Amino acid sequence: MKKLLIIILFAQQMVFSQTIRSFSNEFLNIGVDAAAFGMGKSVTAISNDVNSIYWNPAGLVGLKDYQGALMHAEYFQGIAGYDYAAFAKPINEESTVAVSIIRFAVDDILNTTQLIQDGQINYDRISLFSATDWAINVGYAKKLIVKDLNVGVNAKIVRRKIGDFASSIGFGIDAGLQFQRSDWKFGLMVRDVTTTFNAWSFNDDKIDDIIAIYDQLNTAILTDDDPNNDDQVIPTAVPEKVEITKPKAQLGVARKFRITKNIDLQTELDLNMRFAETNDIISSSFVSINPAFGFQFDYLDMVYIRGGVTNFQQQTNFDNSQSLTLEPNLGVGFSYKGIQVDYALANIGGSSGTLFSNVFSLKVDISYFR
Repeated sequence: MKKLLIIILFAQQMVFSQTIRSFSNEFLNIGVDAAAFGMGKSVTAISNDVNSIYWNPAGLVGLKDYQGALMHAEYFQGIAGYDYAAFAKPINEESTVAVSIIRFAVDDILNTTQLIQDGQINYDRISLFSATDWAINVGYAKKLIVKDLNVGVNAKIVRRKIGDFASSIGFGIDAGLQFQRSDWKFGLMVRDVTTTFNAWSFNDDKIDDIIAIYDQLNTAILTDDDPNNDDQVIPTAVPEKVEITKPKAQLGVARKFRITKNIDLQTELDLNMRFAETNDIISSSFVSINPAFGFQFDYLDMVYIRGGVTNFQQQTNFDNSQSLTLEPNLGVGFSYKGIQVDYALANIGGSSGTLFSNVFSLKVDISYFR
């Protein structure tokens, strides 16, 4: 039943989506790397490893040798799987390239559209399908002539597929900057800087089966006795269309403090900006801002303890009163001879209404094995 509800949400998104959307390809906003989740995803300014291909491609120039990364997390109480893999390679002392792949999927969904035919139930006609989102990123970063100023770009291909019902292909570009002065670091990441589009195509025969189910839902839900009333909960047609995703920006400032000879403290404050009105703590018709703060204690650059808070939202309660909600995150990590393992307890859905998730990631620095 949970998987059926999720696929209905996917289908409703296709039906109701407008040509230009403030929120599209949302799986690309979840994030990667348990270390970043542990800090409340506040890493725009400090990210300087293979995972920078997601957080800020300008940070890729911090690599000294080949690096690889893997991550796995469960979403919607284990109904959906979220996986990520990345690889980065310096070209020379001033530039780096990287590639990554992200998969977000709900697998083994029951397709019951053919269960009943001519009034007869036949369970052999039940099949399984997946609702899968893929993203492939190719990143490039370079040091500029200005000292301590780096720039990076990502080109991404987005592939979304809902069984045999519908699929889309999309393209977009992200861009980022990083700058360091003394103990301070600054970062700017603009996602979908050129806007990102998804061109959808639909299997009319399969969609007609879903429409038939929605028609039954409309009949059951609507209580208006007027036979001329054509208002429906679900439209009875799904046209082909192109979705265009608006740009989003992240601005970060960070500083590292020496606590003792062996212990350092890394802190960062980020401002996550969407150019639309939302429930964020700072919201207007032009831009909405959601702050995030994270910290990391490290002992000899081997043992890490992390914490962060993000997703500040103005929540409307049942009595129409307003309350502030936020999302805390915790994480730990261990690094030894080029292998780093990280864990985070985080709400990867970015919503206070969903349960916290366990996120695991692995990073390997090839230079230690040469």
